[in-house]
Amino acid sequence: MDASLPETEQELVARRAASFGVGAAVYAAERPGYPAEAVRWALEPLAGREPLRILDLAAGTGKVTEALLSEGIPAGDVVAVEPDPQMLAELRRGVPGVRALAGGAEAIPLPDGSVDAVLVGQAMHWFDLDRAFPEMRRVLAPGGILAGFWNRDDDRVPWVAALREVSRGHGSARRSRPGRFPVGAEFPDAEQTEFPHAQRRTAESLTATIGTHSHVLVLDEAEREALLARVLGHLRATPETAEGEFDLPIVTLAVRVRRA
Repeated sequence: MDASLPETEQELVARRAASFGVGAAVYAAERPGYPAEAVRWALEPLAGREPLRILDLAAGTGKVTEALLSEGIPAGDVVAVEPDPQMLAELRRGVPGVRALAGGAEAIPLPDGSVDAVLVGQAMHWFDLDRAFPEMRRVLAPGGILAGFWNRDDDRVPWVAALREVSRGHGSARRSRPGRFPVGAEFPDAEQTEFPHAQRRTAESLTATIGTHSHVLVLDEAEREALLARVLGHLRATPETAEGEFDLPIVTLAVRVRRA
């Protein structure tokens, strides 16, 4: 892109979507996982189907895969697909034994009807859904489940809402909205629910987590350092987060639909 031209919203969204690889190791260490209850709820309509073949799509560093394995799903029944080479390398390092493939939601490298569930963690809002929905339906077996998860800091808590304002960057206002899940004839009857949970944090680790957010990753180095210094200073000055460990309240939005 010509640096002399203003960046469009579409260009910014594309740049944010492609930004995660540079912080793959920090992403793996600092981003929250998904509560077991959310994973169980997503797979509930498939009770009794064995073996349960599951695709973790846009798998990142494997947060959904880790949740599946912790629930006793055999590693051999899970396949992870991720487009970013650095995120994929981190996934292979962190969850060895799981089949991990390069690929994206718009061109999934799996045969027709080869999985019973497609799970997507914190990523579906980056997809080209006009292309991705037919692909996800293609790889699902009849009666299979498509589910998306989004972790959101619970900004109904006053100190969390204040932190959100402090951590905003110039790209924050122009972003894809997590939870966008338009469905039509391919995936009728979407269901949605929320699961509260928490992540144990310190001021430093929460600042590191914010540094993995796409609106921060796309900033130039000076802007990014200034924003993170402002966040750390704010956390150290806030009574709830100033000293030692604290719980960051999180709400996981879960949406599921069944393939006809």
